[in-house]
Amino acid sequence: VAICEQMTDPALAKGLVEREVIRVVTPGTVIEKDMLDESSNNFLCCAYVGQDGAALCFADLSTGEAAVYAVEGKQMQDDMINLLSRYNPAELIFNEAFLDLKEVGDFVRIRLKCACALRDALCFDPQVQAASVCRQFSVTEIGMLGLPEESARTAAVCGLFEYIADTQKLETGRFTSLELDDQAAYMTLDYNALRNLELTRTMRTGEKKGSLLWVLDATRTSMGKRMLKTWLERPLRSPARIIARHNAVEALMRETLAADGLADALDRMFDLERLMTRIIYKQATPRDLRALCATAQELPGLKHQLEAFSDTPLLKSLNSRISDLQKIADLIDRSIVEDPPVTTKDGGVIREGFDPDLDRLRSVMNGGSSIIEQIGEQERERTGIRNMKVGFNRVFGYYLEVTRSYLDRVPAHYIRKQTLTNAERYITEELKDAENTVLGAKDKALQLEQELYNQVRDILAGALASVQETASAVAELDVLLSFAETAAKNNYCKPDIVLDGTLQICDGRHPVVEQVLEEEVFVPNDVYLDTGACRLSVITGPNMSGKSTYMRQTALIVLMAQTGSFVPARSARISVADRIFTRVGASDDLAAGESTFMVEMKEVADILRHATKESLVILDEVGRGTSTFDGISIARAVAEHICTGKNLGCKTMFATHYHELIALEDELPGVKNLSIAVRKGRDGIRFLRKIVPGGTDDSYGIDVAKLAGLPNAVLNRARGILAGLETQAEQAKHHTAGEEQQLGLAAQQEAQIPKRLRQMNLAELSDKECREFLEDLQGMLE
Repeated sequence: VAICEQMTDPALAKGLVEREVIRVVTPGTVIEKDMLDESSNNFLCCAYVGQDGAALCFADLSTGEAAVYAVEGKQMQDDMINLLSRYNPAELIFNEAFLDLKEVGDFVRIRLKCACALRDALCFDPQVQAASVCRQFSVTEIGMLGLPEESARTAAVCGLFEYIADTQKLETGRFTSLELDDQAAYMTLDYNALRNLELTRTMRTGEKKGSLLWVLDATRTSMGKRMLKTWLERPLRSPARIIARHNAVEALMRETLAADGLADALDRMFDLERLMTRIIYKQATPRDLRALCATAQELPGLKHQLEAFSDTPLLKSLNSRISDLQKIADLIDRSIVEDPPVTTKDGGVIREGFDPDLDRLRSVMNGGSSIIEQIGEQERERTGIRNMKVGFNRVFGYYLEVTRSYLDRVPAHYIRKQTLTNAERYITEELKDAENTVLGAKDKALQLEQELYNQVRDILAGALASVQETASAVAELDVLLSFAETAAKNNYCKPDIVLDGTLQICDGRHPVVEQVLEEEVFVPNDVYLDTGACRLSVITGPNMSGKSTYMRQTALIVLMAQTGSFVPARSARISVADRIFTRVGASDDLAAGESTFMVEMKEVADILRHATKESLVILDEVGRGTSTFDGISIARAVAEHICTGKNLGCKTMFATHYHELIALEDELPGVKNLSIAVRKGRDGIRFLRKIVPGGTDDSYGIDVAKLAGLPNAVLNRARGILAGLETQAEQAKHHTAGEEQQLGLAAQQEAQIPKRLRQMNLAELSDKECREFLEDLQGMLE
């Protein structure tokens, strides 16, 4: 959308009024409050593909955040997809070579679905665009940003900021820093992990409710909400930084009075980052400035409350990063009225006493009506026309109205301007002079007021660096307070971060599931994985028993710990993971033309390519999308590959219905069997949701089908077929080598009639179902 403005006064223009495009609004350059989600960033991405590699540059114009990443080698497209998944840009611009990346292109088209634009090669040329980039960051040369003159990263940065300058039509520096290649500092989460773990929205509805973000979000500011989302999608890998966050959360939980004071101050704060963007790009309203003032006025009290945490390094550091911004607050308070109008168009924005010239003009304006009325009274006395009225219209301004009965008393120097049915309207030189004085004062006052407002706004823009740093520190404090509040409310524990490769969780719980359960209590479970004797857990048990929940909660607990949050457990010892991989669920990818099994195999292949000894891998039902023997073979081969130290050796949870994999515990070092406890009675099975040592070779499939409500006739038939297949399998075990003895399905079923009769619960069957059951048995005999 192109925004145009008149560049000349229509009253002074000769011919057409000059207009110019002052700004182009695109999905990635929106800064208007009503068009943005306050809890999410709005990133613009520039992708550049060169001969020696590629780079992605991301920037949020509304908050001033910017980062650039180099991607190269065999994993280039995978790394690009992971970055695009994490940032989820609203708009993507790229050079022509980007179009050759099929995998990334498919991801953008099918998954990302953002606005896209191809840019000319000159847009990425550092020789041409370096000056524009420098102006955006207020530096003198591009090397001050840590970028070499010739590199894919530099080209991507140039392409992005050329686009911003081109659309915003301003060279104003909004950005204060550029984050460079920080991938090693954070856990990598690919598209599948972000989606399957439901970190910020659910898979089913796409909504925040039901996600991990929904559970942990007790933030009070828009800045904090955005930072919390960023932290969840970018968990830390540095043990020192993780522990610093844990210690800060612990301190906030301990000093509750000071923490409550901090929370109260945050409740009264506005979005500093986006307020500053609108100020920089000259889009700020008077109410935006008062919001900035109100926020700045809260900062001294916030800093005072933070002094209670001077023995906690991270909180002490945050306090030092927060400026009190008192000069900003004083300037706005002196210059802008307390309750300003929405715009400056009609005046009334600048406070009385701020500028003497404006005050004089306003005095003339306010006294103008009395001057005009005095002229009217003088004319009534002079002419004797007692019913003479003074009026105003937009055509010829102020006038004197005389009814027809007094027209003979109208002086000769009156100038007739309008004839009505019962009256005439006149002006005089004196009246016109007074009008020019009053209306001229109004126009001059409006013009001066706009100039003063612009001056105040420009002074505020000069405080960008301190406001930006303050906003970042306030957002971080907000997230830490949110962690403290949710930890206290939900009975979370402080995890121990260890370096020995151990993952040990005592009475761990799923942070989301425990919040949504209404009629039952969540059953906690223990987890133990390491890089040696217990690096792969094979988990067996029936459907709906809790295997997937158990694995997901383990992944979420590790992720929460590495964001700096306390975790839902009685205790936890956690070694830092470089990545979390999830292979859970199954569905076709119709848009990409891929079957369920193909999607599954691609996900597994990605895990085997990228997992390391420091990774945590979650595998659920690998191989179920194909035939039984194929599935067993693939599942076992994958488990062996992961478990063998020379290949991967990472900590892995492997849920399966293939009971043949239970044998791996006796055949491979590092494999341990786990299963879900089940209680079976006359009325069916009951899932105990408890993880116990050892495997199980019973999937309870028919019992689960009964819980799902399948008709009894179908269940009885299924039991009969199962019994026959089990007999066939048992007999096959006793066949001697080379013997090819087969038993027909009908004969097997006949042999199972007594067993079926013993298993049948006649009390559950209606007369019709009993008759159908007997007919079924009779059919087997025939």
